[in-house]
This record gives sequence, C-alpha cells and structure tokens, in this order.
Amino acid sequence: MNGDSLQIFIAMSLYVAVVVGIGVYYAKRAGESSDNYLIGGRSLGPWVVAMGAEASDMSGWLLMGLPGVAYWFGLSDALWTAIGLAIGTYLNWLLVAKRLRTYSHIAGDAITIPDFFSNRFKEDKKVILTIAALFILVFFSVYAASCFVTVGKLFSTLFGTKYVYMMVAGALFVVFYTFIGGFLAESASDFMQGVVMFFALGAVLITGISAAGGVSAIVENAKAIPGFFEFFGIAQPTLVDGVQQLEAGKPLFGQAAGYGFLTIISTLSWGLGYFGMPQVLLKFMAIEKPSDITLSRRIAIVWVIISLTAAVAIGIIGRVLFPDALLTQSASESIFILMSTNFFIPIFAGIVMAGILAATISSSDSYLLIAASAFSKNIYQGIMKKEASDKAVLYVSRITLIIIAIIAMIIALDENSVIFTVVSFAWAGFGATFGPLMLFSLFWKRTTREGAIAGMLAGGGMVFIWKLLLKPMGGVFGIYELFPAFVVSCIVIYVVSLMTKEPSKEIQDEFEHVKTQI
Repeated sequence: MNGDSLQIFIAMSLYVAVVVGIGVYYAKRAGESSDNYLIGGRSLGPWVVAMGAEASDMSGWLLMGLPGVAYWFGLSDALWTAIGLAIGTYLNWLLVAKRLRTYSHIAGDAITIPDFFSNRFKEDKKVILTIAALFILVFFSVYAASCFVTVGKLFSTLFGTKYVYMMVAGALFVVFYTFIGGFLAESASDFMQGVVMFFALGAVLITGISAAGGVSAIVENAKAIPGFFEFFGIAQPTLVDGVQQLEAGKPLFGQAAGYGFLTIISTLSWGLGYFGMPQVLLKFMAIEKPSDITLSRRIAIVWVIISLTAAVAIGIIGRVLFPDALLTQSASESIFILMSTNFFIPIFAGIVMAGILAATISSSDSYLLIAASAFSKNIYQGIMKKEASDKAVLYVSRITLIIIAIIAMIIALDENSVIFTVVSFAWAGFGATFGPLMLFSLFWKRTTREGAIAGMLAGGGMVFIWKLLLKPMGGVFGIYELFPAFVVSCIVIYVVSLMTKEPSKEIQDEFEHVKTQI
C-alpha cells in the first residue's frame, strides 16, 4: 500500500470507527427489547427519519450504480430513472407516511410490515404474514448482495486487492455493526451517512464541472457522442465480448438508439417501487410524532432531488473527462471513485470515498435488520413459537441476520455483477409485492384478506415471470418488470376483493377510526 492509499485508508478507517461507536452507544438500548431493536420504540425525530429513509433507500447504487448508467449509456436512461424516483419519493411521503404511521400503531401496534398487513386484516391463520415475511427474506438477500458488491468494488478499486476478500471483509463489518446496535444505531448512523453522501456528491460534482471547463464545455463534449446527451435517444457503446472498443485512443459508439414512450414509462416506473420498500416504510412507522412527517417530507425530497441530479451529472462529466478509462458496464460503476481519487488529495479523497461506504452501510444494515425481523418476529414468534420470550426473539433475530448475510455474500461472489441490475430486480420485487397492497390497505376499506393474499402472490410472481420468461423476448416485453407486475397486482387485489365477502365490521370500523386520526 503506497502513501496515497494509506491516507485514504486512514480517513475511511476513522469514519468506520465513528460508525462502530454509534453501534456501541446504542447497544444497551437495543438489547432492552425486540421493540427497541427492530423499530427503535417509535422514537425517531423528523430529521433522522427523513435522512435515514433516503440514505437507506439509495445505498451505494446512488454513488456507483446511477453514475455508471449515465457514464455508459448517457443522459436519458439515468435521467428518466431519477425523475421517476423523485416523483415516487414525494408521493410516498405525501400519501403513505402519515397514514401508515397512524394505522400501524392503531392496528395492534405493528412493528414490521408483515405485522401491519396481518393486523390490518385481523388474521387468525397468519397467511399474509408468512407470505410477506418470505418475500422479504428472498428480496432482501438480493438487496444485501448488491451492497456487498459495492463494498468489494470500492476497496478492490482503491487498494488493488482481491475483490472477494474485500467484499467479505465489508460484509462482516456491516453484520457486526448491525448485530450490536439494531434499529436505533442504524437510524442514527443513517442520518450521518445521508449527510456524508450529500456532501460527497456535491464535492465531486463541483470539482468535476471545474475540471471539465464548465457546464457549456461538458454539454458540447457530451453531445459529440451519438445519443449520449439526449432525452429521447440513448448511446450505444461498440462492444466486443462486453468490452468497449477504442480507435486512436477514443472509445467507439454506434449509431444512437431511440428512447421511446414505452422505455420512458419503463424507467419512470421505478417510482412505483417506493410504495413497497420496507426500509422506507419502516422509517415512517418509527417516527415519534405523526405531525413531524410534513417536515420530514420536505427534507427528504430536497435531499433526493439534489442527490439524484448530482449522481447523473457525475456520470456525464466522468465520460467527458475519462472517456477511455472504464471499458465495461461493470467497470463504469467505478466512475465516482476514479473522479474522487483524481481530483482530491488522498486524505480528502478518503473522506469522499466514505460517502460510498456510508451509502452501503446505511442500506445493508437496514436490509439485514428488516429481513431478520421478518423471520424472528413474524415467522418464529408469530407462527412457530408464539410463546417465545422477547429475549428469544432478539437471539433469533441476530442469528437470522448472520445467515442472511452469508447468503448475500454467496450471491455477491461474482465481481462482474452490475449493481444497477441487481438492485433493479429486488426493487421490482418489493414494489410489486407490497406496493399495491400498501396503497389498497391504506385507502380502500373494501380490500379483503383474500384480495391481499392474491395480490401479493400475483405481484411477486409476475416479477419473476416477466424478468425470466417474457423480457428476453424483447419488444413490448422489454419493459421494466416492475410496471406490469404492479399493474397485475392492483387488478388482482381489486377483482378478488370484489369477488369475496366484504371485511368484517371490526375491520371497517378500525379503517374509519384511522381516517379520523389523520
């Protein structure tokens, strides 16, 4: 390790030490009860909820995946995705946050998403709870894997070390930190990590604009690449075996491809995913006062718009400044790292690199914790051993967390994984499985338990069917699997609910009571 790398390593190590300190600080409170460990006793303030929800949501995908898409394909794909996410963020805070906080408290004081759905429909046989918990285990294992891929790429790129070793080391750190501190530590560190991510993006963006000669120079150079700087076109790198070809040191591009209405709908549909994201929804449930949600919404949407804009711009600027540096789609996701290490002195670069580490930690701890709670609280205590003590639930939560982390590490072993692709599948899974049911549960009194079960199975199943069987056919089937799966789930919930007996008076009265509290 040379002197520059050592300085970067020291800066990042100091950051890690602060994160561990937060975990240790909250360890005692986290160990007091499963309620504290899994949802923080509903004690979070508006700033922590806002920054924590967005930091845990965006993950390393914001600093590596999205800039990588912009670097590789140009403006359109990244920008339309970012617009969809910004709209989805705002609508989720506006429509879901306050109503879910109120309803989850009234409906049996639910502290997990499966708990809420099960309590909402007054289940005796915990079918909804079981299905929801199993989907969470499956998709969060994939999600956690995307975070571990990010850590592996970060450290192997920075220090020239073997990807697998760095991926495993990063995963072990996240497991240790989440194991001891639980939800309170995760939320507190998410706030800090949201701040670090924001300033890291800002620093790289401003320095990149300056290095590239200003905005007009960036636009002029980007427009020289066919389809690269268009809203309705997309760049096509000339590839041989997945590697972009060079001619006289310049990367080659084919003729620009069209970016039509169907593709725009596909990318905008990323926003639909927010209605079903457990890591965001759980933050809504954990805020101390429902009245604080308006302030949280404003903080969150400002953070999201600025951060997404900066991430897309960094990818565009990176292609202008380093056109031939990253020649595969997987490698393109390192553009943020490349720019940081070239722009800044090593010690400051290390602080900026901590932004990626912050994004990864803030997401992976959320994923592991929610997946662990899905098993320990919902399956173990809810179904297998209903008389289990609170301490037993805590113990099972921590054991489950380790097992899920191991599964995620196995998924993340392939260093050529494209973070954007891994995340998109898990995002679609949650969005289509839980999103429609969340909206129907909160806004339609006539929704039945049978409709809820059918809708979850239809949405989650369609994600797999569309992704694996229909999407390879191309054409209209090339649309992002979240959109058709979300629509199918909505239709199934509506139709099955109308075909089955309306909910009991108790359920309908509770629904009306919630409306009076909002």
